[in-house]
Amino acid sequence: MILGCKDIQKSFGVHVVLEKITFHIEKKEKAAIVGVNGAGKTTLFKILTEQSSPDKGELFLKKDISMGYLAQNQQIDSKKTIFEEMLTVFAPLLQEEKKLREMEKEMAELTGEALSQHMKKYAAAQHLFEQKEGYGYQSRIRGVLKGLGFLEEDYERPISQLSGGQKTRVYLSKLLLYKPDILLLDEPTNHLDIASIQWLEDFLKGYEGAVLLISHDRYFLDRIVTKVIEIENKRSTVYEGNYTFYAKQKEVNRQIEQKAYELQQKEIKRQEDVIKTLRAFNREKSIKRAQSREKALERMQRLEKPENLPAKMRLKLTPKKISGNDVLKVEALGKSFADEKLFECVSFAIKRGEKVAIIGPNGVGKSTLFKILLGQIQQYEGQIHIGTNVEIGYYDQEQQQMDENKTIFEEIADAYPNMKMGEIRNVLAAFVFMGDDIYKTISTLSGGEKGRVALAKLMLSNANLLMLDEPTNHLDMYSKEILEEALSCYEGTVLYISHDRYFINKTAQKVLELTAEGVNEYLGNYQYYLEKKAQQALAEGEKPKDLSPAAPVTDTKAHWLKQKQLQSEQRKAEAKIQRVENEIEQTELKIAQLEDMLFQQEVSTDFDKAQKLFLEKTNLEKALEGLYEQWEALQ
Repeated sequence: MILGCKDIQKSFGVHVVLEKITFHIEKKEKAAIVGVNGAGKTTLFKILTEQSSPDKGELFLKKDISMGYLAQNQQIDSKKTIFEEMLTVFAPLLQEEKKLREMEKEMAELTGEALSQHMKKYAAAQHLFEQKEGYGYQSRIRGVLKGLGFLEEDYERPISQLSGGQKTRVYLSKLLLYKPDILLLDEPTNHLDIASIQWLEDFLKGYEGAVLLISHDRYFLDRIVTKVIEIENKRSTVYEGNYTFYAKQKEVNRQIEQKAYELQQKEIKRQEDVIKTLRAFNREKSIKRAQSREKALERMQRLEKPENLPAKMRLKLTPKKISGNDVLKVEALGKSFADEKLFECVSFAIKRGEKVAIIGPNGVGKSTLFKILLGQIQQYEGQIHIGTNVEIGYYDQEQQQMDENKTIFEEIADAYPNMKMGEIRNVLAAFVFMGDDIYKTISTLSGGEKGRVALAKLMLSNANLLMLDEPTNHLDMYSKEILEEALSCYEGTVLYISHDRYFINKTAQKVLELTAEGVNEYLGNYQYYLEKKAQQALAEGEKPKDLSPAAPVTDTKAHWLKQKQLQSEQRKAEAKIQRVENEIEQTELKIAQLEDMLFQQEVSTDFDKAQKLFLEKTNLEKALEGLYEQWEALQ
């Protein structure tokens, strides 16, 4: 174990953020921390990096372990160029290189024994420099920068001129070049296109150190991690597997917890009824037995009621106006800025009801293509044909126009004054705003919740062609699942830009790969796109890369056998309890019958008979006490 924490707690004032966080990370292990926005993931990272202190609990970090931390939107202030900033990682190596150059100059002035001694020192220094990969640091820098999406002409750009996202990528590049023993990465894929994310996946899979990730990119997690640490209700639960295994096992665990809770509640009710009955007898022995059962109930460890599973959308969302079958046709579209061509020969067609994803590297022109289709850019080559009765609705996660002072209900009701309250409630329920949730003000909502409100508004409009630009950006996994469900239930047409491969896999029926030379069309989801790309690589004599998400990391047979064994043991335990309870019931009945007999005149006047019955009753009462102890032990 190189990193661990036990029962970590953290509060800000009266607000408890983390309560019982326990997990550990082994050497070379790749793990993820998941949870909804606001669960405390970033707070935990700050505790692990000692930027913040826990209120309670223990934090363990192996001695002499180096740690690298990438925060969200990590900024870097520097007057250097990108390449110069990368060179700072290798400052000690550059000093050794400088000494080698100086030693080479000194050689020209030496002769004889002095030269021989100097050559030995130089050979030793050169060997050490070579062992530290001194001759390969420049190629390492170029490899990482290229992998994270920087072009060669970017290397000499001053960092002060870069955007926030580009600065974050520069910091990530430095971190990967440092190669610390453990990497803590908070949303590392936020500013990367699909090609860069795939490169980062390969880099991290082969990374010699340990990696701990916070990420909402489910495809990314599936390909890298073998452990998922979920933070929910301020507590942690560890799942030994990748994201797909975690998602499935979490649902199974929830169902098991719900069943266990219901069974315990049923048992508590049964015991309370028995206690009530025993007390109603109003006899000394029955009261003692009632008290014994009450003590057993007090000792019982009460299970907390599990939270309800996330609601699934059951509402079909149908556009108010139905478009013609031919929704959008683009022919030989091209766009240039000054003398530089962005893309050309872009042609594709979209039919009614299709869900279409546009993918491509950063800078290829995806957002520019959207602006042309929306009429925001007029100067372009080629033709655009909008179909009959097509109404376009545009959704941008960064540009939601909502009144922060209104409630969710008011935001919808004011936009659509003719809608009845029941209709509004139905639509909001489809986006998992239930009960009093609809009276939350917009200002109190998370980014994911605001996105869901904006999408609900859009789907209630006259739009029947939804154009979505990176709709899953900054959404937690729960909100992404709701968005996926909403699009699956939407009967209109959807065209969207996304780098979220899991989302594309779930929702797309067609993938358009935008390049500088045009569009490559794939009639399926992201997995289908990968399969076709692999076939193309084979046809061209290349070895295709395996970019599919890993299968759930678990031994299915062993898991099944364990479940069967647990179920068998549970059935045996329940049978034993039932058998003991039946014996208790029969023994109590016999004791009651003997008590009645002892008060009968023919028995009370017969000493021998009365003594025999009294002895039998005493033995039964002793046996009953033993049965109670056995029952309590089984419980």
